[in-house]
Order: sequence, then C-alpha cells, then structure tokens
Amino acid sequence: MTDTAMLPESWRGVLGDELHKPYFKLLTEFVAEERANGPVYPPQDQVFAALEATPFDKVKVLVLGQDPYHGEGQGHGLCFSVRPGVRTPPSLRNIYKEMQQELGHPVPDNGYLMPWAEQGVLLLNAVLTVRAGEPNSHKGKGWETFTDAVINAVAQRTDPAVFVLWGAYAQKKLRLIDETRHVVVKGAHPSPLSAKKFFGSRPFTQIDKAIADQGHEPIDWRIPDLG
Repeated sequence: MTDTAMLPESWRGVLGDELHKPYFKLLTEFVAEERANGPVYPPQDQVFAALEATPFDKVKVLVLGQDPYHGEGQGHGLCFSVRPGVRTPPSLRNIYKEMQQELGHPVPDNGYLMPWAEQGVLLLNAVLTVRAGEPNSHKGKGWETFTDAVINAVAQRTDPAVFVLWGAYAQKKLRLIDETRHVVVKGAHPSPLSAKKFFGSRPFTQIDKAIADQGHEPIDWRIPDLG
C-alpha cells in the first residue's frame, strides 16, 4: 500500500485532487525509495495520522510543526507528540511548562498528544516524513505543497478555526490564512533556543478565548498520566 491510499476519508473530498498531481507522484516515489534505503519516520501507516485523528469538519485548532522527530520510536504523525513510553522532547516540555504556568494543569508523565487531536486540535507538520537521524532530510520534496493544501482547506471552510504558528518557519504560512475570518495565535517557537520568548506568551488563553468566540466547545488541555 502506498502513502496515497491512506488518506483518511474525511479529507479525501478536499485533498483528493492533490494525490493526482505530478508533484505528489514524485513525492511518493521519493519516500518509497528512502524507505528502501533505510529507516524513515514515522512508519508508513502513520504518515497521515494527524488527519486520521482530527477529521476535516472537526478541526477547531491547527498547530503547525516543521518535520517529524527523527529518532527511533519517537514520532507517530502528530507534531510535537511522541508515542507513549518515549521521553518527552524539549519543545513539548516547554509547551507543558507554559500550560502549567498559564492554566495550572499538571505536567504529564508522557508526550502523547492524542487527547488534543481527538478534541479537534490538528497537529500538522509541514513535512510528513524524515530520514532517521537527519532532521529536515525530506524538506523541499513536495510535502510542503501538500500540507499547504491542508492549511488552505481549513482556511477555506465557512466554519472558522484557530491557527497556531510558533516560530518564523510556521509564520510563513500566514499568506494562506484570512485573518479576518480566522484567529491566528503567533509567538516564538517553544524550542530551547527561543523558549525565553515563548514563556509568558499565553497561547492557551488566546486559543481558549478564540474557540469560545467562535462558538466551539472548549478544549480540555490536560494530558492524562500514563503511569
């Protein structure tokens, strides 16, 4: 089965045409060749995991990351998230610290963000695959065109959403979003390199207010401990 065949049903109506474009054929061939030559993350059946976890008509918030974690067993197709049992990465630890300071929620013992995704938080990376141990190794191969189409599809909906763009890379996507209809929460990236500017930016409060103003059910940001 190719990556193409795994596009979740709720997204096929808005993204199906992308799969038939020349760039996507080249992208699929590139990723297949990469997998033939060594480990590529996430596993093939989890490439579209973010779209699977958050159906198109359920998206309340879109958080944009850059590319998947490149360590074995870390990424599972949701940006900033890692599988249960994997040490919480530094950027996510900083997101949790801000959440604790801002909302008073305890820092969980894991980095598995599926509870957010299931409530309508689309955790989308701009690039959906990566070569093991080599960050940004699949940059510029076509994924950005595809994920721009994802962002655009959400931005074109009549139902408004909240777009969370942390860092300069994510903020380049502002051109795809009509800020008169949607809310954009911008700020420094939560990575250790820019965490000083990230802390105190109160993104969760901004997101919660926007969701309420848009008439959507609130997000419960607490992540259960897995023990």
